[in-house]
Formats: sequence, structure tokens, C-alpha cells
Amino acid sequence: MAQRPTSEASEASGARPIPNLSNMSNTLPRSPPSSDSLSRTPNSPMIGHRQSYAENLRGVPPSPRHAPRQASLNQQALQELLNNPPASKDEDPRFIGRDWRGIHVEEIIDSTELKFAEMDMSVEDATEILINSGAPNVLLLRDSCESKTAIGTFDYSDLNAYLLLVVGLAKPDERHIQSFNELAARGREGKPIPLKDVKDLGKKEPLITLPHTASLTKAVEIFGSGVHRIIIVKEHSAEAIGILSQLRLVRFFWENGRHFPVIDELYAQTLRDLQIGSHRVWAINGDKPLTDALELLNNEGVTSLPVLDNQNNVIGNISTVDVRLLTKSTSLPLLRSSCIHFISVILSERGVHDGKDSFPVFHVSTFSTLAHTVGKLVATRSHRMWIVDSPSPSGSGPATPVSTPAVLVPPSPYAHSAPSAAPPFSATPSPSVSAAAMPGMSGHLSGVVSLTDILNLFARASGLSPLDPNETRRQRRRSSSSSVRKSIDSARSSDIEAGRRERR
Repeated sequence: MAQRPTSEASEASGARPIPNLSNMSNTLPRSPPSSDSLSRTPNSPMIGHRQSYAENLRGVPPSPRHAPRQASLNQQALQELLNNPPASKDEDPRFIGRDWRGIHVEEIIDSTELKFAEMDMSVEDATEILINSGAPNVLLLRDSCESKTAIGTFDYSDLNAYLLLVVGLAKPDERHIQSFNELAARGREGKPIPLKDVKDLGKKEPLITLPHTASLTKAVEIFGSGVHRIIIVKEHSAEAIGILSQLRLVRFFWENGRHFPVIDELYAQTLRDLQIGSHRVWAINGDKPLTDALELLNNEGVTSLPVLDNQNNVIGNISTVDVRLLTKSTSLPLLRSSCIHFISVILSERGVHDGKDSFPVFHVSTFSTLAHTVGKLVATRSHRMWIVDSPSPSGSGPATPVSTPAVLVPPSPYAHSAPSAAPPFSATPSPSVSAAAMPGMSGHLSGVVSLTDILNLFARASGLSPLDPNETRRQRRRSSSSSVRKSIDSARSSDIEAGRRERR
């Protein structure tokens, strides 16, 4: 029976106010939204503030900021630690000797992670709360300060959609062009934009709730169907008392799994033997503009992308949580930079907080054990790991042209969208990059394994019947087209009512 590490990476980050939107129009070029954008993919298809897996395994205190940074582990030493991880120290005595199927959801949630925002709160104020709050990286929306009933959510995917709108990169269908332009103009004029006007700009999954007395079997079944978070409410009421995320549940099984034989037996098996994961992966080349990545994250409803060199070797990772690094006016030039440059900014920012080199470990292979994979997901607070084969040789040719479409590995019958025209941002192609130039991130992209895949496996192994997660993903991709109208109509009614008050 494999023993497993349980350290979680820090989510510490300072508050960063949204840039003055009235300055955005003077700083960034814009173009009117196109009519066919909801069916198009940007030319190129973001990861939160996470300590690296290697850092968590070192077991040494962080270096002071003024001290020299410690050298990162080499690949061989890291592999040894992953193959022989230390024993878990986070095992909860409350669950010893119990069947996990009889444990209630209220027992594993942390009520202090529950953060609310009112529908009338400005996007800027909500963003500050979101950044300061950390995990689980979501605010619950409510009608008033007195209410405890959640009527929506605001997270980094919503923030990404809002920033794309303000800088002129949101692409509504023809019916919504005028409404989008009106909302974007309000933002660029520096007028406060309430959350109720933008909460549905991004792609949404259904708002799922469970009573606090529900067993974990119900949560595992829901998460294994592709839902990412569940709001826990008091039984027989709508009062929210906590949030349960996929990552929190996977961490619970990781820390206490040796008490649950059905789950524990899976950890020693390889991803290949378990046949989990997907070959359909949206990715982006490292020399593409960052705006291409932000557009793909928004348009496809995904929360992270692997960054590749010209031979499809994985060299980094960008997620929606990284949008927090774009919420200062001084960071706006990053939108014109390449993805590989933005990765260097992410790693540098982590180094400032952690006091040592960051070792990005977001990949596994088909021969990795489930224990190896889950250990990395928990330690890096990631939602997915990129599956890689042996790295391809670095090319000596020129960098990939900016106009090259997003990489889809491998081609899929579901991915038939034509690439869009180049975005309004101009970017100078960076030199060709290779996996060899990025320590610890070497390997040819061949697939992805997510928290959904793992919880779906746990559900099926336990005799449960989760829904097809692919259908949930398709529904999420379709969600924004039906919900955008509500946000736009809300914004218009607010403007009309404000105008009436002014005339009075």
C-alpha cells in the first residue's frame, strides 16, 4: 500500500485592484466584436499561485526574501521522491474505521472559506475580495448583506470574461454586439459595473446544492459527472454554510484513503491500466500572444491550458487564476506579451512569495501511478495534469507564426471549429522554445487527466452511477449564449432606471 504526501501549496497573494477601466481604451487597441465569434476559436488556445510539488516534499522552511534562493531539485531526485513519498501526516482521526460512504459532506467542509458578494457590488470590489480570499477561488452572490442564499457565483473565469469584454476582445453573436459595446463602454468610462451585469458573461455550470447531512456518495457522483463545486446548505433551507470543491474531496481521499480499501487499491495502478484521462486537449504554443490563451480559456469554458514548444513538448501551464496578475494598470502590457513570457512572470511571482526557485510539475505519463498523479494534483492545487510521452527533439527552425491556430492534441471529431482572424493585439513572435529550456516540464503532450476523471473512477469503483462528464462539458460550453442575454438586459434596465432618477 503506497503512502502519500499531503502538503498543500500556499495560495497567498496580495490584493490587486482592477486597473482603471477608463485608461484601458487609451492603453489597449480595440476592435468591434464579430458576429460569428461564439462559434469560432481564437488563433491560439492560465495556474494559480501554487507551490511546486518538489517544494512541498523538501520539508524545509522557506528562505527569507533577502537570502539566496535554494536550488531546485533535479529531475532524478524529484522522481525518487515521487516514487517513494513520505508518510501522510494529515490523516484525520475522525475517519479512522469509518466507511467513507457514511461520512456527511458537512464533516469535510471549512465554513471559513465561504465568501459572499452582493449583486450590486462593483466588479473591482469583488475582485479584491476574490484575490484576498484564496481557495476555493469563488464568491457566492446574494441579493443583500442579510441574505445567506446563493443565487450565483463569481470566479476567475468570470473575471477573465469581463477583462476580455472591456479591452474589446469579447465576441458576442450578432444579436448581442450592440449590448456588449454599451457595457464595455461603461467600463472604459470608469463607471462602476455591478456584478449582476457581468455574472453571466462567462460559461457557467449549474448551481448545485446539497444539504449538509448528505453523504459523500452523492458528492462523488455529482463531481464524477463533471460538476466542479457544490454549495452546501442547511437541510430544509437555502442557507449556504460552505462550499465543497472537487479538489477538497480528492484531498480528503488522498489523506484518508488507506482507511477506504476500495479507493486505496486504485492508487497503486497506472493511468494506463485504469484507462482514465482524455486525448482531447486544448493547448497553446509558447510564442503566441497571451490574449490568445485568455480567449481560448473563455470560449472553450476550460480553466487551464498547457503551453507547448514547436514540437508539442509541454513547457508550462496557464490558468484562469493567473488573471489576477493582470488586474493592475502596470500589468496591461503583458496582454501583448507571449505565453512563455507570462509563464516566467508567474514563476517569478511565486518565487517572491516562496523565497526559492519554483519547480513547475504539472505533468504525468501513462505509466504514472494514480498515487503519483493525485499527489501532484493535491500538492500543486491543480485541477488537471497533462499526460506526456518522451520529449521530442528541439527544432532549430523559426518560431511558430502568430497566425498558426490553436493546437489540438490529438485531432478530435468534436473539434471542428475554424480558427478566427488574428486578434486586435499585435505581438512580436518570441524565439522558438523547447522543453529542454524549461527544467522539469519535458515531454510530448498526449492527453490530460483531471479531478473529474479521478472522482468518476472513484464513483464507478464504489458502485455508483455518475453521468457522462463529456455531456456536462458540452452544456457548460453552451451556457454563455443563453445567459448573456440576461446580463445585458439587466445592464440596460439599470441604465434606464438611473436615467429616470437623473431626470427627476
